[in-house]
Order: sequence, then structure tokens, then C-alpha cells
Amino acid sequence: MGEENKKILEQQLWNIANTLRGKMDADEFRDYILGFIFYKYLSEKMENYANKLLERDNIPYPFLDESSEELKDIKEDAIESLGYFLKPSELFSAVAKRGNGDADNFILEDLTSILRSIEQSTMGHESEDDFEHLFADLDLSSNRLGKTVEARNTLIAKVLFHLDNINFELKNHDRDVLGDAYEYLIAQFASSAGKKAGEFYTPQQISKVLAKIVTTKKTKLRSAYDPTCGSGSLLLRIAKEAEVSNFYGQERNPTTYNLARMNMIMHDVHYRKFDIKQEDTLEEPQHMGQTFEAIVANPPFSAHWSASLLHMSNDRFSQYGRLAPSSKADFAFVQHMIHHLADNGTMAVILPHGVLFRGGAERHIREFLIKDKNYLDAIIGLPANIFYGTSIPTCVLVFKKCREDSDHVLFIDASNEFEKVKNHNVLTDEHVEKIITTFRSRKESEKYSHLATLEAIAQNDYNLNIPRYVDTFEEEERIDLDEVSNELQALEIAMKKTDASIAMFCKELDIATPF
Repeated sequence: MGEENKKILEQQLWNIANTLRGKMDADEFRDYILGFIFYKYLSEKMENYANKLLERDNIPYPFLDESSEELKDIKEDAIESLGYFLKPSELFSAVAKRGNGDADNFILEDLTSILRSIEQSTMGHESEDDFEHLFADLDLSSNRLGKTVEARNTLIAKVLFHLDNINFELKNHDRDVLGDAYEYLIAQFASSAGKKAGEFYTPQQISKVLAKIVTTKKTKLRSAYDPTCGSGSLLLRIAKEAEVSNFYGQERNPTTYNLARMNMIMHDVHYRKFDIKQEDTLEEPQHMGQTFEAIVANPPFSAHWSASLLHMSNDRFSQYGRLAPSSKADFAFVQHMIHHLADNGTMAVILPHGVLFRGGAERHIREFLIKDKNYLDAIIGLPANIFYGTSIPTCVLVFKKCREDSDHVLFIDASNEFEKVKNHNVLTDEHVEKIITTFRSRKESEKYSHLATLEAIAQNDYNLNIPRYVDTFEEEERIDLDEVSNELQALEIAMKKTDASIAMFCKELDIATPF
């Protein structure tokens, strides 16, 4: 599918989303439209799969007798291969047609039942965790969809009708086309959601930077992990740079957790290939005992956490001797991620600038990571105002347990490399390429990058503030005071001539001079 057709698909889906929106907040109508698109995707995939099994019988799946033995066999095969099952009468197209028929077009109860049926079809099977409560946020009885049941039914039927007229063409498209369109919608919702957007989405260009960092010199990865995975966009971006065998993630927010699982499936990641958990990563880590080859994260900036002394006996924190402050969990996420980093792995995490220079426990942790472990590989300063929901400048910290250049830490100041788009600063492909080329070559560039020795960092008392290492000072143009003095004298003479002319004109007009 060409880029132009992909953009047409994205615009079609966005137009339908705005049909549903009404007076709802962006994050509310996001859950409905993405949920319906996901339901349509599951239906088309189910129908295509069943049609292949029915080829010899020459019976299209939508017309199969639901009391037949064949349906039982198809269900068993579908749950094993796809992870879920839908009967012919439960397919998206069948429900859309009923909702837009001339009679008996009430579908809300049926639709609610079908969405629950998809989840229940996985119970007791390997895919259960990936589908459990997946449609929990689609409350079709909400007054936000309409004040009356009839109004809600009309609106939902209208949305299903418009979606039904879009052929996802799953058999013909590249696996990323529909997934990218889904990602486009998530980005559009993020741009409308204000402060809440940071909870579920990392801008695509920033995701690209992290993905290229952790895949440097690699075309295949055993595993990729994001401890604060949001919608899963960071993990999925890695798959555009290298072949990833398995994805792992954790997300605290239940709605965003559902979005991440949908996003994985929409990008055609098989249910056996991803393991996304829902829980607080710092307090209830779900992947203990596992290490990962690539780790990326955009944790909530300076979040609060318990900082309980009980954590001092936890393997993630015990060796440091100090815990991150309860009011700033940034380094707690770093410690958690390093614990899960494989010896041959790379980790890239987005953090606020405060982690570079704040004192107390955070300074102690910085020193331990650099002096005792020598894990810090690079620091990349990013422009301000590039994230939805916050305008603060941020940085990317890169860690490796086995560093090739163990004597230096690379500092890159990309804070002035951006393009202004409406109210946001964005990185262009050229800006991204410059960051990645500099990171991979580890070359110094005047006013942009510097290789700092560990001794220099120690002399700076483990303060990592980027201007200490990358001098971006621009000397102001010298002012010639003699020239300025001559200009002032010439101006004074000109003013006297002008005053004399005005005085002459006033005398001729027989009026008082204004000075």
C-alpha cells in the first residue's frame, strides 16, 4: 500500500473518530473509536482465517451454520492460532448491518455481549492474559454517547456503518499499514489530550531516537522491554529497526494497558510474542528474574513513589545503598531498568534534566553508576517543549553493562536542534539522523558533542549538566565604541540642523517653536 493510500486511510479513520467525539474529552472518545477499530480488525482477521479453513467446502464464513460441527473445529483452531474466536453472527460487518437496518436495529446489548464474548473465548487458554478485560473501557451505556438509549444506539450504529465501509484489506496490506494508521490516531488523540497525553504516548521522532540507539549494530533482538510502556509505541518502534523475538512491558494505568495490548495486536504481533502486564512497576514489578536485550522507557517525570525502606532488600536497589527520593522516582526507574538489562543489552531512558545535577541520594546514585559500575554510556540533551503535556527540557540517558568505550561518556547537546510546528518543537528526520550518527560514531563536534573522561566527570563532582561538557556559548559581536561615538556625534549634528529648520518654519508661520 502506497504512502498516499496510507494517509487516506488515516484521514478516513480520523474523520470517523470526530463523528463520535461530540462533546467528549479526547481521552474518552479515544477509547471508543480505538476499541471499535480493534473489534473490526479482530473480525476481519477471524473471517479471513475461517475462510481459509472453509475453502474446500466453498462456504464463506459469514454464511456458515452456527450449529455445525465445522464451527466447533474452527473455534478450536482459531483460539490456538489467533488467540480468540468470533461466531459469524458476531462479526463486525454483521453487527454494523443490523444496526443500520430498517427494522430490529437495536444493537447495544448485542455489541456489549459480543465484546465480552471475545474476552471469554480466551479463558483457560494461553492468550487469556492478553485479552482479559480488553474492552473494559467501552461503556456503551454511558450518557456521554447520548442522553437516551435510542440516541446512543443511533450514534454507535452510525460509527459502525462508516467503519464497515472501510476495507482494511488485511490480506493485501503490509503488516504495519493498519498498525501505523492506529498509531496515527493515538498520536492525534495525544495532541488533543493536553497534560494527560504524556501518560500514554511518546512522540514518534523521540521513539525513533531511542529505537535506533538500542538497535545500534544489531538486526535481531531476543527481547525488548519497556517498564512504563503506555500505548506500546516505544516497543513497536524498535521493531521497525530490528527483528524482535519477544516484547515485554508493564503499565500502571488500566485504560492505557488495554491500549498497549490492542496496539500490539493491531501491529500483528502474535499473542505469544508479547507479555504486557498491568501493575505499578516500582512497587509491583512483574518481570523479576528476567533480563532484556533492549530496554526503552519514557517514565512519568519526577513521579512520587513509596521509597519504602523495604526496597533496600530488593535486588533492584540494594547495591546502591540509597533510594531515589519519594518525590522524584526518576532514578528508581533507572535502577529498575538496569536490574533487567542483559549484559549485551542497551538501555535508553527519557528523563527530566534534574537527574543530571540534583544532589542528595540522586548524586549518590549517579556516582555509583559511573564510578563503581561504569554503566553510563551517553547523555543526549533534547529541546524543550517536544512532549505533549509538558514544556520542560528533557534528556536521554544511555546505559550499557559492557561498554566499548569505557573511558568516556558521550555528551550530545541537541537542545537547539528542532523545528517549530504550531505550539510544539519537533525533531525532523535530519535532527534525528544527526543525533544517531554522532552517537554511533562517538565523534566530537564543536558546540554539539563532547567525549568526557571519567576523571573530568569526577572533578565535576558527578554533576552531569550538559553545558559543563559541551560549550555552546556564542560570543557576541564586538562593539566598536569609536564607531558608536562617531555615529552619535553625527546624529547630534543632524538633530541640530533639523531643529534649526523647524525653528525657521515656525518663524515664517508666526507660531512658537516646539522646543
